[in-house]
Amino acid sequence: MNFKYNLILLFLISFIKLNAQDQPNILKEVYIKGYKTVNGIGHLPDTKDGIIFAGKKTELILIDSLDANKAINNTRQILGRIPGLNIVETESSGFTANGIATRGLNPSQSIEMNTRQNGYNISADIYGYNEAYYLPPMEAVNRIEFIRGAASLQFGSQFGGMVNYVIKDAPKKPMEVMVAQTIGSYGLFNSFNSVGGTINKLSYYGFLQYRYMEGYRENSQQSQVSGFGKINYKASNKLNLGIEYSLLRNKVHMPGGLSDDQFNANPQQSTRARNWIKSPWNILTGTLNYNPNENTTFSVKTNFLYSNRSLVWRNEDGGPSAIDGIDPVTGTYVPREVENEDMRNITTEIRGSHSYSLLNQKSTLAGGFRQSYAWFNRQGGGEGTTGSDFDLSYTGNFEKSMNFTTTNFAPFVENIFKLTNSFSITPGMRLEYLKSTAKGYSIVDGDKLLSDAKRTRTFTLLGVGSQYKISRNTNFYGNISQVYRPIDYGQIEPFGVTSKIDPNLKDSKGYNSDLGYRGTIKNYLNFDISGFYMAYNNRIGVTLESDPISGDLYSIRKNIANSVHKGVESYVEFNFIKYFNPNSTFGLSVFDSYSYIDARYTNGEFKGKRVETATKYINRIGLNFSARNFSTTFQINQVGDAFGDASNTMTSDNPVAGYIPAYQVIDWSTTYQYQNFAIKLGCNNLTNKDYFTRRTDEYPGPGIIPAIGRSLYIGFNAKF
Repeated sequence: MNFKYNLILLFLISFIKLNAQDQPNILKEVYIKGYKTVNGIGHLPDTKDGIIFAGKKTELILIDSLDANKAINNTRQILGRIPGLNIVETESSGFTANGIATRGLNPSQSIEMNTRQNGYNISADIYGYNEAYYLPPMEAVNRIEFIRGAASLQFGSQFGGMVNYVIKDAPKKPMEVMVAQTIGSYGLFNSFNSVGGTINKLSYYGFLQYRYMEGYRENSQQSQVSGFGKINYKASNKLNLGIEYSLLRNKVHMPGGLSDDQFNANPQQSTRARNWIKSPWNILTGTLNYNPNENTTFSVKTNFLYSNRSLVWRNEDGGPSAIDGIDPVTGTYVPREVENEDMRNITTEIRGSHSYSLLNQKSTLAGGFRQSYAWFNRQGGGEGTTGSDFDLSYTGNFEKSMNFTTTNFAPFVENIFKLTNSFSITPGMRLEYLKSTAKGYSIVDGDKLLSDAKRTRTFTLLGVGSQYKISRNTNFYGNISQVYRPIDYGQIEPFGVTSKIDPNLKDSKGYNSDLGYRGTIKNYLNFDISGFYMAYNNRIGVTLESDPISGDLYSIRKNIANSVHKGVESYVEFNFIKYFNPNSTFGLSVFDSYSYIDARYTNGEFKGKRVETATKYINRIGLNFSARNFSTTFQINQVGDAFGDASNTMTSDNPVAGYIPAYQVIDWSTTYQYQNFAIKLGCNNLTNKDYFTRRTDEYPGPGIIPAIGRSLYIGFNAKF
């Protein structure tokens, strides 16, 4: 049915294209600078800020154009129009920054993504510990830029591509203040406040957000404070200097995971009352942008990350069904376990671009250099208190203490060769040098095992993209790029006791490719229909094995096999009112964001099995109505089934192995604005569907992590 539906949409696009009268001898020629979008959803230009996007599959989302629950960063409403976006919805169970992935990759904490803010990395270590614990509040974000796997050449070799959250610019007047207050179900209170302005050559912008939630489940309270400030000095028309600082302070009560029986009985119940986590984040960034002429750009970004993650919890011994009760002998709970992780990372990226004339066409050369050094200290197994409150104190020594470092040097270059007015080809290359070290100890069965390992590798990533313009705003595009994912800290160091690690893990490598047709037609049609093929070799995953002595099953992380991910991604949005009356102040549009994903292992013991967490289809259909001061959006989210591990086990006593059923969730949001004031309200999960998107053998589980049921919100915004 989904294939048939998309074929109909493709036919509709072709029909409209043929009848759009979009010909240069009829229409007045218009030159567009910046982004071309319909209803705030569009594609990145060929080049922007010294970065080449031509021939790559890209998406651009303008946040202020969306009706969505931005108070809790509702990812499926904000990013849901990106085809194939799989979301780990763990907001109710101990993790506030919902992870994302596409094309059947693992979405947990966005580990397959290159996650950025204002163009610089905000994860602790893109290669060693690429987990996104901090995201900016969506009230502060101007736009989100998304690039698929072809981003590996310019941004680093993550399979999933790059996502960049761009904070709002400073207003042009001396001062502007914005206040946004939101309340909602399950004790939600969100307060967002920002101030910004421009005075002569100096501009500034900053925000402070406070959010508290009682939580959908028992024992799931969470509070956080996030803040940001930036100052830019325009020394001349060519030179701009800036400094930015981002912070996050939070405290989250983790209710633990559930077994299948527990979830089916009551998804809001909690198996743990004594699990807590905090993850303070600090990022300091300096920027320099120098544009000596209209054809040349040069930029430098240096950022220093100083962050931590600490938790105290009743360990996952026994899985979600184990009772965390008072010991009848001691009259107290058993001691909890304390984990502590400290992270430091200093990264510098230098970029430059130059446009030049070749064969009477304008070609562009872009390149740069990335240098990064990251240090990560992980301590675990410290004996904590027997209490239930947030207390990170511990006695004795940690059972393990490891220091990891990653040193990275990476020059890269790409060039748009424009061969005709319509056709261009963009080859590129990235050279990566990685040095990883691991030093420390772990205590196993009373024995202290020392570790002192070092590994270096150098590899080259090659890629090429091409683009053929049918008209000014429509084009065919295609690309193929190599990708590489080294073993990270989390993959070589077990977090809990229910899983094991294969000591012979290897790095993963492969390539991504796209072929598609996209564009906008006037102000009523936006589309992007493409096919993709991704090879993921030496894929690291989780599967079940049995103990040769006891026969007990346990989960193990190892190089499962090679996998191939292929399928179709399409986005179509058509505005009926704008089609018949382009100048109307009203709009009525329907959009469909669809992907079909066939992700399977191609060799080894699981040949033919589906890759874990890979859904077969993701379809989001929406209806949007907008007027001068009013807009409303109704969205249906349909996500196919998946499996928790590579063996495709339907049921198991192991918390990570089992079936993840398909689900459908409906969201509605609306906004009314009068002058400088706005009221926003909506309902997420309108039908109160019980569902989950993740099984885990570790934090924040183990077991099933339920998603949030029906929730309402209402907010008030004012700008002065």
